[in-house]
Amino acid sequence: MSLPRIVVVGGGAGGIELVTRLGRKLGKRRKAEIVLVDRNPTHIWKPLLHEVAVGAIDTDMDQVSYQSHSRANGYRFQLGSLSGLDRQRQRLTLAPIEDERGRVLLSERSLDYDYLVLALGSVSNDFGTPGVKENCFFLDSPQQAENFRRAMLDTFLRYSGMHADEDKDLTIAIVGAGATGVELSAELFNAIEMLNAYNATDLPRSRLKVHLIEAAERILPVLSERISSSVRRQLEALGVKIHTSTQVSRADEHGFETADGQRIDADLTVWAAGVRGPELLSTLGLSTRPNHQIKVESSMVSIDDPRIFAIGDCAACPQPNDKLVPPRAQAAHQMSSHLARGLQGLLEGRELKPFEYRDMGSLVSLSRFQAVGSLMRGASARGLFVEGWLAKISYASLYRMHQLAIYGAPRTAAKILVDRLNRWLRPRLKLH
Repeated sequence: MSLPRIVVVGGGAGGIELVTRLGRKLGKRRKAEIVLVDRNPTHIWKPLLHEVAVGAIDTDMDQVSYQSHSRANGYRFQLGSLSGLDRQRQRLTLAPIEDERGRVLLSERSLDYDYLVLALGSVSNDFGTPGVKENCFFLDSPQQAENFRRAMLDTFLRYSGMHADEDKDLTIAIVGAGATGVELSAELFNAIEMLNAYNATDLPRSRLKVHLIEAAERILPVLSERISSSVRRQLEALGVKIHTSTQVSRADEHGFETADGQRIDADLTVWAAGVRGPELLSTLGLSTRPNHQIKVESSMVSIDDPRIFAIGDCAACPQPNDKLVPPRAQAAHQMSSHLARGLQGLLEGRELKPFEYRDMGSLVSLSRFQAVGSLMRGASARGLFVEGWLAKISYASLYRMHQLAIYGAPRTAAKILVDRLNRWLRPRLKLH
């Protein structure tokens, strides 16, 4: 008798935690076959991508190899991209894998499943704004973050070669003042200080101009006004020029044009606004929202198919308050834990239980300069506002919780020790 096969597509924060839990509970005990499919061979926690983008984190040190991790945790990994779904046959189609020259390494393949979990995350939403795709950097993947980092280093180097009497500013414009845009703004000032410390550039900090552009009335619009105001003061003290109630109507190779006709010229432009599911999700024959999120019940099962689930940013999961689970890393963490228990129970004949998201608070890190946020004290209590060292420790603990979920306590402790040693042995910024 063959084992039931659970296939998880997408190895982001929710996907890798889910296959880790299922692999340990079901895969190692030969109760089910667990398969993870991802288009990348390695995993890195998405909330860290703004740090990858400036070189504060080296992906070579912090990424997780799916092949190695799968062997240790009782699941199987397949490199590939989802391209089709046959619900009647319970079969996935994986697109061909090509090398850098376009030569086919693996032809199109199929993969059968008994239960399918879609955990493809989200991407930035350009809202169809002309010129954005062609001229802006995005930070939706490690590859995109690395592309920006290389362009940033090249731009710093080019400006270092200018004569002092030219006195031209290096300008970076970021659209979207959510967590990614805000945190990237602060990291840029840390980056230029580190590059100067290592003599990688002689461009003074005063010549770095960062524009943060937000269509809403304030930055961090989904967080409390107190957090938003505090973060704004910190960013302005660093030198960030903040444009709120400003909608971008067009992007070109020289910067942005706003809806009221203003120009914001920049050497580098980043689009970090809006969140939507990958367009592929709306081609699979499943019900989706206009932003391509898959419509699911509160138990995270698709409204169209009892053998298909969705978790994380790509899932439109309803809650008792008639809202949807927000697209946040802590939500993906909670959803993976709940669904792991649910799938185990399903194999044992138990019914699925509804998922209820618990907001544990919100934290924003402004690089080494400051951290601000709130910690929730209960489902009905107001959040506790925190800043300074307590907020920094709380922010760092979020990544450690993710590591704890995928590595376990002993290896996470070892990782913490290695990270501290590397901070002493290695440069504070990736310089190459």
